[in-house]
Amino acid sequence: MAVDLLAYAQLKAALEAKGATLIAVSKTKPVEDIQALYDAGQRDFGENYVQELVQKQEQLPLDIRWHFIGHLQSNKVKMIAPFVHLIHGVDSVKLLEVVDKEGKKLDRKINCLLQVHIAMEETKFGFDIPEARQAAAVYFLGKKYEYVSLCGLMGMASFSHDLQLVEEEFKSLKHLFDEIKEVHKKAAQFNILSMGMSGDYLLAIQNGSTMVRVGSLLFGKRA
Repeated sequence: MAVDLLAYAQLKAALEAKGATLIAVSKTKPVEDIQALYDAGQRDFGENYVQELVQKQEQLPLDIRWHFIGHLQSNKVKMIAPFVHLIHGVDSVKLLEVVDKEGKKLDRKINCLLQVHIAMEETKFGFDIPEARQAAAVYFLGKKYEYVSLCGLMGMASFSHDLQLVEEEFKSLKHLFDEIKEVHKKAAQFNILSMGMSGDYLLAIQNGSTMVRVGSLLFGKRA
């Protein structure tokens, strides 16, 4: 078993002291490793692949809060809609509409974050900043998406050794997050800023992240 329970305890305590939530990224990891972290007290786990998430959800304790953190295809929303705790990567208006439609079928509000493209890499998904601002305005002012609960923003910084670049990207997302909260003051549930992974979570926390997605520090390197 590759789970580092000491690293988990230290990381969890450090994040709690900063008021941040730890998402243990368990993609490709066996249910035994997830169970070990669960037994140590972890409840929030992140997965990237729909079929893998569905299989694990069926085998593991029902009080796990499952976070979908990968690129979500519209035709697979229905597979996770009944149980997913938070969808981090809502990266288009089309996907927002599909999540709302599936939520309506279940009479269930589905928690979502808008994914904002802040990185230099073109391969990453997400709204650009003006599009995210507009999507939030439509949600909060347009009375659309009744079965979506818009809880905040998510972003991934550039995969770069240039820490100044990474910090500027985090700052740009925090600025947008603060702006949306200020404009839409009644949006009480809009309180999650999901940014930071194993390699840059410290920098993310310093720049206002309230939720970090960490895998390899807990589960070991992936093949």
